[in-house]
Amino acid sequence: MPDLPDRVATRVTLHGRVQGVFYRNWTVDQALELGLDGWVRNRNDGTVEALFAGAADAVADMVDRCRRGPAHARVSNVEAAPGTDPGATGFHKLPTV
Repeated sequence: MPDLPDRVATRVTLHGRVQGVFYRNWTVDQALELGLDGWVRNRNDGTVEALFAGAADAVADMVDRCRRGPAHARVSNVEAAPGTDPGATGFHKLPTV
């Protein structure tokens, strides 16, 4: 992968009413719009987890969008931490863990 100093990766865990409200599909749409790589998945504990990688400003924008989520979601908390850049993989849904 070429040296891209502005490229970052952030892993987020979303709490609240985030499952059963189209959150993962909405996340895929938003991430693709921003040109991000990574993934999103439901977790058995009721949270949604995602990894966003790309330009720093686009990743920050995506984390901000996640605080709101789709129309029927109610996000109560967003935990964000540095993640491992998956490279240019596109953005997709993963199975529930």
